[in-house]
Amino acid sequence: MLIRWLLLFALLFTPAAWAAPTILVFGDSLSANYGLAVESGWVSLLQQRLRQNQYKHHVVNASISGETTAGGLARIGDALAAHKPAIVIVELGANDGLRGLSLQATRDNLDGVIRACRAGKAKVLLVGMRLPPNYGAAYSEGFGMIFPALARKHHTALLPFLLDGIADQRELFQADNLHPTAAAQTAILENVWKHLKPLL
Repeated sequence: MLIRWLLLFALLFTPAAWAAPTILVFGDSLSANYGLAVESGWVSLLQQRLRQNQYKHHVVNASISGETTAGGLARIGDALAAHKPAIVIVELGANDGLRGLSLQATRDNLDGVIRACRAGKAKVLLVGMRLPPNYGAAYSEGFGMIFPALARKHHTALLPFLLDGIADQRELFQADNLHPTAAAQTAILENVWKHLKPLL
């Protein structure tokens, strides 16, 4: 009997049992430190914020510059299997919009990513994106509606617009006028933190 209890104790109190929960950031160049030092990106700042606030979560950045929702859907299964996250921050769609890809395809791909996360028992923070009006009102408005519609459908947390408070400040963008500078990363973190904190 004693041996049985000792074995049970060993199983319950292995390092794996005490492993910090993982937050998986699953995005594109806006989360992949494009044009920035890794430590200055909002994902690295998020890890610092968690530690400062005594959260044990470990942040894994699985973002890829240039990623589309189709690419994200193709690799979400492997990412979930590798990291077993408690929370997934899904930040995809901007490249679909900039390339004028099918709105239905973008929605379907994001739907698949969210479904996979939920099947893996992970909470989801869906990060919304907006397009400039020069893509046409119908396309831009339809694109913007994808994110709140999916958040309602799946009952996930939603950050309506990653670049809220930043998008209209040209000085906070790199020369390509697409990617925020290091100076903008703290503001992006605040946008994420507001909607992530209730999930922690």
